[in-house]
Amino acid sequence: MALKYRHELKYVVSAQQIAVLRSRIRYLMELDEHAGKDGRYTIRSAYFDDYQNTCYFENENGTSPREKFRIRIYNASDKEIHLELKRKDGGKTHKDSCSLSREQCEAFLGGADWQETGESVLDKAFHEGKPVFCKFCLKYQAELYRPKVIVEYDREPYVCRNGNVRVTFDTNIRSSNQVDGFFQENIFARPVMPSGYHLMEVKYDEFLPDYIYNSLQTENLQQATFSKYYLCRKYNIGGVRRNGL
Repeated sequence: MALKYRHELKYVVSAQQIAVLRSRIRYLMELDEHAGKDGRYTIRSAYFDDYQNTCYFENENGTSPREKFRIRIYNASDKEIHLELKRKDGGKTHKDSCSLSREQCEAFLGGADWQETGESVLDKAFHEGKPVFCKFCLKYQAELYRPKVIVEYDREPYVCRNGNVRVTFDTNIRSSNQVDGFFQENIFARPVMPSGYHLMEVKYDEFLPDYIYNSLQTENLQQATFSKYYLCRKYNIGGVRRNGL
């Protein structure tokens, strides 16, 4: 079955530009129902890569298509834990996901040894037949996929059913090595963007309605190639090498 892709456009924006854009789209789109009282929620993702840092260097070289695995939570809570596989092909993306228990998540984040766990939580979930989980388990075992970095940011999300459009303002993008503190309310993290700059993402299926497109036009707004994962690893402590961390 052919994969269903979504268009994904990214823009580096200033706080002032966000204020202008927000004032326009808030009357055209709805705030996502999962947003908190302040209109935001915090996303925390642990990204995985193999021992050769293949995902990182594919991103750096602009390889297409390419894939990345991550485990994602919201507001540092274990109520919803998602294992996600994101595939990027040109300017389009496809995402598959499945839920994880906290026990499964902690086993992966802790680098559990597959050969020593026996009939562990990993084996049991593998036999459930979840495609994303199965593919990740194979890479975890055969290619030594391990958590490399935590990417965290605050998201202000707007949605529109017409075209299945999603516009998000991702602010305070930050990077952390504190994988063992994945579920802590606050973890030590360092900013990776210049002060006062953030990211806007525009996602849609087949079309972007003209009235939304026009509302997003503002001075000096230019589309950019941007990867939170790549940026957070590039400026993380110690940098990245061809083999190992």
